[in-house]
Amino acid sequence: MKKSIIWLASYPKSGNTWTRIFLSNYLANPSEPLSINQVHRLGMGDSIAKAYHKVAGREIDVHDIGLTLQLRDGVLRAIVANNADVNFVKTHNIRDDALGVPLIPDQYTRSAVYIMRNPLDMVLSYARHYGISPEEATYNIGRDDCANSADPTTVTQFLGSWSQHVLSWTRRAAYPQCILRYEDLLENPEEHFGRLLEHIGIPPDEARLKKAIRFSSFRELKKQEKKHGFGEHSGKSDGFFAKGKAEQWRTDLAPELVDKIRKDHRNTMKKYGYLE
Repeated sequence: MKKSIIWLASYPKSGNTWTRIFLSNYLANPSEPLSINQVHRLGMGDSIAKAYHKVAGREIDVHDIGLTLQLRDGVLRAIVANNADVNFVKTHNIRDDALGVPLIPDQYTRSAVYIMRNPLDMVLSYARHYGISPEEATYNIGRDDCANSADPTTVTQFLGSWSQHVLSWTRRAAYPQCILRYEDLLENPEEHFGRLLEHIGIPPDEARLKKAIRFSSFRELKKQEKKHGFGEHSGKSDGFFAKGKAEQWRTDLAPELVDKIRKDHRNTMKKYGYLE
């Protein structure tokens, strides 16, 4: 089997969906923005429940963590079994083991793209998306055992703390890695989305790059979601796409939560330029 998976990885609410929408628009090169509800056609997620049912040959209990982990290798093997050169796979899982099972096995991996975001901003989007308070979100992203529980459409996702997640995906790997910061994508999208294209083996075309960036702008995404809805919306907030800006924490996050996040994640934040 080919090592064909290119992981599109991030902690939740860090820019993964935006990145996939950009890639979809660049690769398809449409004359009008692609529907945000077609972005799944770029590639599948690694935690989609129906894939685990299919590998098991029956409807399984998605809350049975041991069983879903036993099936995970089969799910990943099924992805690469198409013998394609590249299979994009979205993941929020940490690059580590869970109960002794490797979540991101090298034998299927071609390369990885990791998108990180300042946790001071990410935690606000995280809280809104999951319908919890910023206080609870701040506590969650500092926990070693932080996870997304299974639901009818998704098996358990193992996150760990924000720092653990970032460090797991940015440490040395046996395959090429492209590390992107959400804030850099906002500030200079042509340069950093261009780096992404080069990483996956596509020399950027300037006109096509600019068009894909325009077609995946937050204004366009919010307009589409308002008109047609979005399948990845959790249903626990007003919408999936919010402002798409940096530095919102300065006005929207309580000082004591800023202090806690900086205390919990100081070393990782410093390493990646998130401490003043």
